[in-house]
Amino acid sequence: MKDLLTKRGDKVERKGKKNIKGIRIRTMNYGMILAACILYAMVIYATVRLSVGYKDLSEAVDHQIECMQAAALVTDGSDYLTMKVRLYVATAELQQVEDYFTELHVTKRRDRAVEELERYNDNQEIHRFLEMALEKSNDLMKREVYAMRLVAAAVGQDMEKMPPEVREVELTAEDQKLDSEEKLDKAQEMVFGSAYQDAKALITTNISYFIENVEEATRLKQVQSAQILEHSMVRQRIYISILFVLNIVTFVMVIMLIVKPLQIYIRCIREDKMLEIAGSYEFKYLALTYNDIYEVNVANEAMLRHKAEHDPLTGVINRGGFDQVSQILKVQKQPLALLLIDVDKFKQVNDGYGHETGDLVLKKVAGLLRDNFRSKDYVARLGGDEFAVLMVETDPQQEGMIREKVENINHILTNPQDGLPVVSLSVGVAFSGDGFTDDLYRNSDSALYQVKEHGRCGCDFYRG
Repeated sequence: MKDLLTKRGDKVERKGKKNIKGIRIRTMNYGMILAACILYAMVIYATVRLSVGYKDLSEAVDHQIECMQAAALVTDGSDYLTMKVRLYVATAELQQVEDYFTELHVTKRRDRAVEELERYNDNQEIHRFLEMALEKSNDLMKREVYAMRLVAAAVGQDMEKMPPEVREVELTAEDQKLDSEEKLDKAQEMVFGSAYQDAKALITTNISYFIENVEEATRLKQVQSAQILEHSMVRQRIYISILFVLNIVTFVMVIMLIVKPLQIYIRCIREDKMLEIAGSYEFKYLALTYNDIYEVNVANEAMLRHKAEHDPLTGVINRGGFDQVSQILKVQKQPLALLLIDVDKFKQVNDGYGHETGDLVLKKVAGLLRDNFRSKDYVARLGGDEFAVLMVETDPQQEGMIREKVENINHILTNPQDGLPVVSLSVGVAFSGDGFTDDLYRNSDSALYQVKEHGRCGCDFYRG
């Protein structure tokens, strides 16, 4: 109420204020915010690029490690099979055969290594060398299993104890004619001879090609990732440096346009004199406005102390205070809204619960009105269970907000948590774009009548 009353009688010409020169805080804020957002976006982009470069580098290294492990598995698996078949050919121990096929069907290091690399779809050409090594190793198995069959036939091995792969091998007619010693000699030639060694060398060559290509691909990926990291870090340093400068500029402007003028204004107010014109456009405008109403403000404060009476029960302004505000708002030509409010069936509360409870209900209603409306709005008790709210700087576009406030208050009143009886509010609302007019009260009362006629506990707006 005080802020509104202090504007009463303000007849000072404001034409000169339109020609105020100065930087606008809003313009400065928008510019700084826009520049900061752009720079932060650039920093984020550079950071993302850093993350991408690091991720690519990490993935390349991980892939290289997995490829080396896969190559080692294929090599170990192939060498293990070679060792077991050679031991069997040399000793004819059945355990060596069992170990051979355990590796082939259970451990499966070679197959597992190739399968684990299938998820790297972008390296299929490189992986093909390892697959070829596995194919050559599988081709060599036919020779190894045939050698096992020759040894089994030469030593008279119980074929029921041999794996199905060995039992199913048919010796050629020529080999069947060989005696035991010749069969052993041929088996040894098959797994120790130059042809076998050449086949093993071919497997090793494919694995070597695989390792070389993996290393080269990883090196290229590391170079690309390092370039991305370097460029991103340079950009990030540049953007952060610009942000630092921007922050310094912002701090300086805030000090010059806001902090320093505030200090000047505080000093002037403490000394009870007119404000100096300094700072941004808004502060200069504020100073001129303050100076225009300086003398009138003293008289208005005296009037407020004597005439702004308050209701002793609820603490809100009373009917006299309401009338005083209404008169002031007739001078201040600003958009406003008037809410006339009745507490529904309040007489039944007084009759059923007593006047003491009725007083508590009125205090509760007044408190809810104060809490739900703005501090610059004026809540008044007109008498009995009748209240009013004057909302300054309010137009019909805020109907939804007003209705929401009324519904919130009614929700609290109809669902009490404090032991007080259930009540509700009927609210009539009217708007004025030209201050408090003679018709505003009648229009609000008309809207209130419509609410009561349609069941109370609600809010209606005067439509004209």
